[in-house]
Amino acid sequence: MMILSIIATVILLGALFYHRVSLFLSSLILLAWTAALGVAGLWSIWLLVPLAIILVPFNLTPMRKSMISAPVFRGFRKVMPPMSRTEKEAIDAGTTWWEGDLFQGKPDWKKLHNYPQPQLTAEEQAFLDGPVEEACRMANDFQITHELADLPPELWAYLKEHRFFAMIIKKEYGGLEFSAYAQSRVLQKLSGVSGILAITVGVPNSLGPGELLQHYGTEEQKNHYLPRLARGQEIPCFALTSPEAGSDAGAIPDTGVVCMGEWQGQQVLGMRLTWNKRYITLAPIATVLGLAFKLSDPDRLLGGEEELGITCALIPTSTPGVEIGRRHFPL
Repeated sequence: MMILSIIATVILLGALFYHRVSLFLSSLILLAWTAALGVAGLWSIWLLVPLAIILVPFNLTPMRKSMISAPVFRGFRKVMPPMSRTEKEAIDAGTTWWEGDLFQGKPDWKKLHNYPQPQLTAEEQAFLDGPVEEACRMANDFQITHELADLPPELWAYLKEHRFFAMIIKKEYGGLEFSAYAQSRVLQKLSGVSGILAITVGVPNSLGPGELLQHYGTEEQKNHYLPRLARGQEIPCFALTSPEAGSDAGAIPDTGVVCMGEWQGQQVLGMRLTWNKRYITLAPIATVLGLAFKLSDPDRLLGGEEELGITCALIPTSTPGVEIGRRHFPL
């Protein structure tokens, strides 16, 4: 009977947590449950005393804050690394939608169900039925993976001709400017034929030089790079992952220092970069590199803080000092 009472208590606690019953009401229910088991002779009635001693501080807010919350918070602050300004900006930059309700344990399913279903435009549907269908017919996954370790030249030419790498780029720069839903449908279809084909198309259309340039590039950079990226004249890659830190941007050891130096015979303001990256998709064939690193300005040449946090630079892969190693064959 003792084992059954313990199992019943665990089930009761699970039900209280699942239904998010208030702390005060949960405490009363636990006290009543313990008293009932004590009267029934299954537990000692004296268990009410230590249980009450534990529950009282939790239900008195000032006592809970001083005796429980504050010590726990201090303990976490000692073991957790401090948040950098860049990390705080990243956290504060976005908002949550339905997924926030989901992680809080109280999802509103009607809210999700009532969200309008995305639709393809006529142009997006035509691209899916035409160029995407043809690219799928041209792809032979065994040949790509085991014989060439690359896409065949005619498939590369076809992807560039039909601007597969320009789905994320605005039309004013020669891109297709497709919706996220359309891009998802394209990649879904390509991945059904060849994972490498889908990744090759997906990387330039995700976070990388094209996206970053449209948000943060100068007009000169946009006018130069975006049309070339849209036509496939430039092949981008985004270098975040490090051998030791992986893709944890806050832990990457790659650094940049703002300094004065000589470039093409002139004294200019620039950066000296030191980095070591690994597993960068498209790196062996990329012509332009989006590089993530931590930037510092020890001499305050930019007039601001010394530690500027995580930033990105756009670097032609032909730049002296850029070394691209052999291509991995993970498959």
